[in-house]
Amino acid sequence: MTEQAIPQVDLSVDSLLQAATEATGGLRDFGDESFREPMAVLVKALNEEAKLNAAGRFGQYQRILNILINRLRMEAWISKHPEILDEKVLSPVVIIGLQRTGSTYTHRILASDQRFYAPLWYEVRNPAPALDWDFSGKDPRITSAEQEIAAMLEANPEIAAIHPMDPVGADEDILLLEHSFYSTIPDAFCNVPSYGEWNDSHDNTPAYEYLKRMLQFLQWQKKRNGQQAERWLLKTPHHLHHIAVLLKVFPDAKIVQTHRDPLQTIPSAASMNYNLWIMASDDVDPAVVGEQWAKKYARGTLHTMTTREQYPDAFLDVWYKDTISDPLKSMESVYQFIGMAFTDEARDAMERYREDNKRDARPAHEYTLAQFGFTESQLKEMFADYRAKYL
Repeated sequence: MTEQAIPQVDLSVDSLLQAATEATGGLRDFGDESFREPMAVLVKALNEEAKLNAAGRFGQYQRILNILINRLRMEAWISKHPEILDEKVLSPVVIIGLQRTGSTYTHRILASDQRFYAPLWYEVRNPAPALDWDFSGKDPRITSAEQEIAAMLEANPEIAAIHPMDPVGADEDILLLEHSFYSTIPDAFCNVPSYGEWNDSHDNTPAYEYLKRMLQFLQWQKKRNGQQAERWLLKTPHHLHHIAVLLKVFPDAKIVQTHRDPLQTIPSAASMNYNLWIMASDDVDPAVVGEQWAKKYARGTLHTMTTREQYPDAFLDVWYKDTISDPLKSMESVYQFIGMAFTDEARDAMERYREDNKRDARPAHEYTLAQFGFTESQLKEMFADYRAKYL
């Protein structure tokens, strides 16, 4: 789509709310009202700070509109089927860790065991199906996800080297948290520092309570599609920043923390987010990306370290080097930790996943520390406590 062909949009709160109502045939119940303040902060930051190009402005408008449509549809489904809120979210297994620590691989290889409910890409992007969907045939949300991923890769093929994208693969529940407007997704796509600061300084309990509601809804859907699993398998680095809140809302959660030296992970994470920023803005300084995300993750790792002192039995450590060298042995330790049998069926499924998803099937991800304004001594200082404890 040429810049001339990109539609002009009114990126304002009122316009977005009205457009969502019109797109859903007049629905007006967006659910819990806690989303309104962070949404307003985000929209202001997008307009005043992000330096969006035409494609970025349209893309952010569409993304927020899609969130609002999903909120409206979800409340309509719950109104029609109140038994959705009877679903029990029992002892979820939650994978956390810095970006680029093997958390995606750990999540997806575990998700090959059908005893887990895992949020799939098309589900986290559109958790609420259209109200006339009858759960038969190919889910239209899968087609939408396929188109979205294809468009992202066309806009920036480098993304394929950084993060494997699969419309029906297990993916991050931060894309569910995004629907509460408390998440680091906007920071990943754009330069919106005031929104990031707001999110960091406000209690994220409403986000995690809304996440639980969405998991109940998805679990109900998965059961209608014939899946009968035992517990949820979640994953996102975002939980590092709010792990105390997660454990308040999900007190029986079992946390698997993946580890790798920040000297390797932070520049890689900056590269990933830089490649997202440049799709939305023509004025992106890689050093700004690096500074924002290094500081964010330095705070997050310290928060999790402090929280772990209060919940010593809730956490298991898994190191990247072990996951790469002997993934099934690492996964066996996870099963022991969460109290599930590591069955032959689970092992076979993981072996198939390994065979079908070899890293050398994707292009190499190339970056340098200096590219994002980092020095080795700077990162060692920022993550000194974390590196001393885990590395």
